[in-house]
Amino acid sequence: MNIRLNLATAPLESNRRFAVGAVAVGAVGLVAMLLLSWHVYGVWRADKVFRARQAQLAADTDRLRAERRDLDLFFNQPDNIQRRDLAAFLNGLIVQRAFPWTKIFADLEHSLPDGVRVVSIEPQLKGDHVELRLTVGASSDEGGLKFLRALEDSTEFSEIEVLNEARSSGNADADRVLVALQARYSGY
Repeated sequence: MNIRLNLATAPLESNRRFAVGAVAVGAVGLVAMLLLSWHVYGVWRADKVFRARQAQLAADTDRLRAERRDLDLFFNQPDNIQRRDLAAFLNGLIVQRAFPWTKIFADLEHSLPDGVRVVSIEPQLKGDHVELRLTVGASSDEGGLKFLRALEDSTEFSEIEVLNEARSSGNADADRVLVALQARYSGY
């Protein structure tokens, strides 16, 4: 026969609930620590890649600045400045030769009323449009006004601005009114 006898002075306590709770909290803490460690490693790796990329960009920027300094030194040599100025002059001549003189004269012909003539014309290429400075001679004020109205009504000319008007009381063959004006020509 087997008799169970407890000789302890205090009754036996079960710490099973505490142990299970501690293991559960420890397991959650371990999983959280693993996830946080994985996240920290990913951030560290991304930061490492970012710093390497930033260092590469800084090196590229320094290299390009050095190239820019070398090119500035090269192009600011007196020989190259003369060549650049000559090229700009020749390009200007080419643009002037390519200017559609016949088209502008045809457009002006449609706008000129009787008794009005073009005394001088100076085209200047400004960006994507042409600025014209015209000096027009008219036998009367009415002819000059008709010409200005015809220019305002045309689709090729815009932003018309009268710069100067002069009158002469000379001989009958000369223009009595000279009008200097500036206009934007879009038929180019």
